[in-house]
Amino acid sequence: MAAESNEPKNRYLRYLEVVTGSLEDKRRYRRYKARIKELPPDYRTAAEAMERYLLYLGLTDGADVTMYEDIADLFEQSAADGIPIRGLFGEDPVEFVEAFTANYPAGQWRIRERNRLTDAVKRAAGEEPAGEDRTGR
Repeated sequence: MAAESNEPKNRYLRYLEVVTGSLEDKRRYRRYKARIKELPPDYRTAAEAMERYLLYLGLTDGADVTMYEDIADLFEQSAADGIPIRGLFGEDPVEFVEAFTANYPAGQWRIRERNRLTDAVKRAAGEEPAGEDRTGR
């Protein structure tokens, strides 16, 4: 009888994860947010700005929690080592963030779309034959 009482819960959890996404990923994301909250104020501000940039500009679809955990690791280590914010980001924060995200597959759709745009303009300008592979895959 105990197995029967667990079955609806398992079915419910499976349905919930289909609708809302992985519950484990949500737990990991909450742990990431707690880690960021514990950073010194200037590091916390920079980490939150980086996260905001990633989310608003669509550099990630939010599914790759590993990237956020790596951001927390990066900022925690930088704070522990006393690396200044500008030393971490360099002169161009956008360049830093885009180079950082290039290591994660969640943002790779942007690369494909950039390639498609570039290829379409080349075709329109007569610089590329129409028969070539234009998918960027």
